[in-house]
Amino acid sequence: MVEPVNSPLGKMLLEEISPVVMVLCTPLVEETFLKNGISFVETLKPFCNFSNIDVPVRTSSDQLYRLKKFTLRLFYASDIRQPNVEVAKQRLEHVITEAGQKDFQDLKSDPPLISDILSNPESEIAPTWFQYYNEELISTLSFSEHEAFDHPVACLLVVSSKDEEPINKFVDLFNTNRLPSLLNDGAMDPKILKHYLLVHDNQDATTERTSKVLSEMRSTFGNNECNLLCTNSSKEGNVEHQANPWASFKSSASATNKLGCVLTGDDIVEIKDLMQEFTSRHIIPYMEQKVRELNQQISATRKGFRNQIKNLWWRKGKDDGPETTKGPMYTFSSNESQIRILGDYAFMLHDYELALSSYRLISTDYKLDKAWKHYAGVQEMMGLAYFISDQSKKEAEYCMENAFSTYMKLGKSGFQNATRCGLWWAEMLKARDQHKEAASVYFRICGEEPLHAAVMLEQASYCFVLTKPPMLHKYGFHLVLSGDHYKNCDQVNHAIRTYRSALSVYKSTTWSHIKDHVYFHIGQWYAVVGMHDVAVRNMLKVLDCGYQSKATQEIFLRDFFDIVKKTGIKHEVVGLQLPIINISSLQVMYEDHRTYASQASALVEESVWQSLEDDIIPSLNSGKSNWLELQSKLLPKKYKESNVCVAGESVKVDLEFRNPLLISTSVTSVSLICELTANPDDLNLDKEPRSSSLGPESSTEHNLGTTSGFSSFTLSEVDFTLGGGEKKLVRLTVTPSEEGILKIAGVRWELSGSIVGVHYFQSVPVKAKSAKGRRKNKLTPTDALKFLVIKSLPRLEGSIDRLPEKLYAGDLRHLVLELKNKSEFPIKNLKMKISHPRFVSPGNHEEELTTEFPDCLKKGLEQNIVQRETNRTSSIFTFPKDVSLQGDRSLRWPLWLRAAIPGTISLYFTIYYEMENVSSVMKYRTLRMHYNLQVLPSLETSFEITPSPSRLQEFLVRMDIVNRANKDCFQIQQLSTVGCRWGISLLQSVDTILPSKSLLAGQALSCFFMIKDCRKSGTEEEETVSLPPSLTDVKLFTQDDDEKLFDIVNSPLASFHESERSCQGASDQSSPNTVDFILISRLAKSSDPSAVPNLPEILSHHSCHNNIRSSSPLSWSLDCPQTINHNFATSLCEIKLKLIIRNTSNGLSSVTIETIDCLPDTAAPTPSSGNQSGWRYVPSVTEEMKVTSDVMGSRLDKPPSSMESSPPFIWSGLSSTKVQIQPLSTAEIPLQISVFSPGIYNLSSFKLNWEISEHEKASLSASSGTCQGYPYYLTVLQSE
Repeated sequence: MVEPVNSPLGKMLLEEISPVVMVLCTPLVEETFLKNGISFVETLKPFCNFSNIDVPVRTSSDQLYRLKKFTLRLFYASDIRQPNVEVAKQRLEHVITEAGQKDFQDLKSDPPLISDILSNPESEIAPTWFQYYNEELISTLSFSEHEAFDHPVACLLVVSSKDEEPINKFVDLFNTNRLPSLLNDGAMDPKILKHYLLVHDNQDATTERTSKVLSEMRSTFGNNECNLLCTNSSKEGNVEHQANPWASFKSSASATNKLGCVLTGDDIVEIKDLMQEFTSRHIIPYMEQKVRELNQQISATRKGFRNQIKNLWWRKGKDDGPETTKGPMYTFSSNESQIRILGDYAFMLHDYELALSSYRLISTDYKLDKAWKHYAGVQEMMGLAYFISDQSKKEAEYCMENAFSTYMKLGKSGFQNATRCGLWWAEMLKARDQHKEAASVYFRICGEEPLHAAVMLEQASYCFVLTKPPMLHKYGFHLVLSGDHYKNCDQVNHAIRTYRSALSVYKSTTWSHIKDHVYFHIGQWYAVVGMHDVAVRNMLKVLDCGYQSKATQEIFLRDFFDIVKKTGIKHEVVGLQLPIINISSLQVMYEDHRTYASQASALVEESVWQSLEDDIIPSLNSGKSNWLELQSKLLPKKYKESNVCVAGESVKVDLEFRNPLLISTSVTSVSLICELTANPDDLNLDKEPRSSSLGPESSTEHNLGTTSGFSSFTLSEVDFTLGGGEKKLVRLTVTPSEEGILKIAGVRWELSGSIVGVHYFQSVPVKAKSAKGRRKNKLTPTDALKFLVIKSLPRLEGSIDRLPEKLYAGDLRHLVLELKNKSEFPIKNLKMKISHPRFVSPGNHEEELTTEFPDCLKKGLEQNIVQRETNRTSSIFTFPKDVSLQGDRSLRWPLWLRAAIPGTISLYFTIYYEMENVSSVMKYRTLRMHYNLQVLPSLETSFEITPSPSRLQEFLVRMDIVNRANKDCFQIQQLSTVGCRWGISLLQSVDTILPSKSLLAGQALSCFFMIKDCRKSGTEEEETVSLPPSLTDVKLFTQDDDEKLFDIVNSPLASFHESERSCQGASDQSSPNTVDFILISRLAKSSDPSAVPNLPEILSHHSCHNNIRSSSPLSWSLDCPQTINHNFATSLCEIKLKLIIRNTSNGLSSVTIETIDCLPDTAAPTPSSGNQSGWRYVPSVTEEMKVTSDVMGSRLDKPPSSMESSPPFIWSGLSSTKVQIQPLSTAEIPLQISVFSPGIYNLSSFKLNWEISEHEKASLSASSGTCQGYPYYLTVLQSE
């Protein structure tokens, strides 16, 4: 902390509270000095500040001290008066306006950074004109009646040697009529020191007359009171002063060069000596003598206990009188005024102890007299004296607070004095590093005048930034308040300046609303001063204001476009935030040797396509290589990492635009920014010579023009409207027409026809489709947007007709693959690979469906469908060699589709084709096709095959069917065994199996058939007998007896069945005791046509590798009602069962029955979303529904998958029971289950462990074993 004397307040007090010299001069004196462009007083002012005057002074005590710093204030007699309020106000406004004009050029620069502001020294943080403004504000209170430091100490009478009768002029100058009114009214002492100065102009006055006049002066006024000043010694009048002492008095630079033009260096030295002598030999001794006299006088009348009692007695009763704002009037000769003069003189002579004692003495008198203005003035001086003498800080602040509060109590008449007191008080606190307290003082003196408040608020803001630590938010907030006040007073430059400084705080914060407020108003104000480009730049910052209200957004947008239109030009804005571009959504799609049939195909991961294409893409001579490795060998090293596209084929860029506002925004002329340059190395990739192609404007400039008129490439333009908060993915394309290097630099768009938004892609991550391959080196973001354009090539287009989006599991469809090549160059050697051969099977080109599908698949029409395997190798389908496409020709190839399993299935097709003599770089291309299928559950089947106990080659087949569809019903058409070994026949009539003709949604069905092994008796290796096709199929419908059965021997059912066999697999596929079944069904009716728009006509369900169970000594059946109604609201449902077991062997059998309560989910079951999974939902049961389950047999090793998720029920009887069953005898075992909720339950969770007697072991393959309970479905319904 600096010493108080050297602080800004100390320097201000030295200048403002200093002796006043009244100047009286004749017109000729002014004329003499105006030759230098300045008046007489202005000529002397630079030489009235003495930094080391070194004058000994003795005031109240006998101890001497020396004055070092001293200042005089010179005023014309006409200026010694109280300033006019309106004039002073205009002068202050002029100071602010002039400062704003000086700062105008700085407004064009970038706003300051908060780090730079904090790193500046304290003296450079606030604007320099604040000090000048504060001095002007203090000067508006000059020559107040209640203060004495503005009273003239001396009078300088100045006469020119050219004046007539100079002695009389001196006498006339101090005439009463010419003196200020304050001296004539008794407020100031007219008996002051007088000093006489004769001015001699060396240009046009004679020395003889001057000497004579000087002699007369000294004889008349005294030798010590008279001085001579010779000036204007330069004859040419062109003297230039390097350090011009008068530069601060004139603001114009041109006028500054003329100041003092006829004053030589000797003249300036003479002026300095004159003021030095006048101060040290006249002013200071006079004030010193005056202080001693006043001190003696006051000591005799006021000091001491007796004088104090007398003074109090004399003033007794004055405090009972009414208070007045002005208080009593005191003349210069009153005791109170004399004490005040003593204190002010002592203060100006730096005897602060004497000043304080005088102020304390008079303070009580003013308070008793209720002279509040005088009292506040004394308290103000006491606070300054405490500060400058570096005494009690507490006392200094108390006095300043007391003075400020007293001034404010006086109302409007005391506000200006309160303002001055506040300025000195704030400077006092700043000198002591109490910046936060200083800011509060500035805030208290804001007042109601907006311009004055603006300056005070701005000064307060700089106090907050100087606190430790800096209070940045308060700093920014007070700057904003100050800027608003400036704008209200039409001080736009200052408003911009304060808001710009506030930006340093708010632009890096999340305070979005105040940030928008600052940017918006800065933009408006820049437009007011005509700086429209800067205005637009700031207004752009508020366009991303989605958090604002809709009304505010409309105001922002309206004013923004108004400002833009006033400029009359289109503004190109890089990084425009309306709309906002989601860079992470940027996706580039292009085609090299890989082409795509649709957008969905291009979005598939490259690894998926690679796995399909590994077997069909040709390899190089050495090792296996893909096309990218081939490209790197054919291209020069510089371009081997480049993306390659084909001339005439579009490069597509997907980019998401988002409207951050709540109001609709129209975006027009959206296009890419591209450049297409010739290959600098004259790279000729093809055999045919060709010329290079330059970009639309030059080889280095981006294409910012329209899409027409450029032959090297074509750009698409998109117009769209974004609603409030809407996002839209926009596809932009560029189609190069010539070879070269294509670079996508960015995107551009227009708003309201006057703003062009530009966004560049140089430093953003890019998802580049067809640019991944197997490269080891990753492309940089810039390289991902750069393409090597090669010569135009043939491109195959493909589509699949009539491909549905939704199907039921088992749905069989006839489709057509259509391929086109619009190029004049032919393609050949076509091959196709399908990701899911289980779903899709290519047909034969010779197939011509003479009958409508699906009738073409029925027996008797199989000659139309011929299965050929000669053109198929592994999973690759090779088109005939004679297939070639060019021009407008198209190829239509049949495809068979079967929805094998439910779920969402992605089908991928890759078609490989070769081009001949077109390009040396690209010999082949691939067409990639992708389709998504949603396969809904339909019928789920399972089979159990049990040997007949009486017939060796006959087997009992139990087929369990569950309709897993949500709503639709299905009709069972046909059941067939695959191959010529097994014949099949019905055990029941068709009407008995399914009386309702349709299997309802959620309904389960069990039915039984007999199959016969048609091999000849003997060993397993003997050949089978070929059965007539009619014996391998059974019809399960009775609507039309003449309707033919479906042929499962030929394509496509046979080929799909082969795929199912390989996909379903089996634990022992080589076992001869397996049977394959194909169930054919139809959709009875659709309750929701929108679920599957194109209704299926035929569904095939394939069950492969069904094992025939080995013989067992036991057979059993479960005796139980199939449907039970129970009210679960009252209690759980207990159901009694009976297990009947027969021992079919000739020996004693020991059987243990174990019931199993362990289910997959032991927790409480949750309601199912439908009938597809879970059994909690109870479907509608019609009277026609009938489930048959009364045949004995053993169950498959693994229960159907649909049964594995049954809800819990518990066996509430014995968990384990052991019985002995005699040969060929039957035993009945009672069982019981407890059911907790309605549903359909599979009662197969029990095991039979058997063991036979010793003498029967030889006749059986095993002496013991375990039989799993077969499925038995029990329906439990909630009773009404």
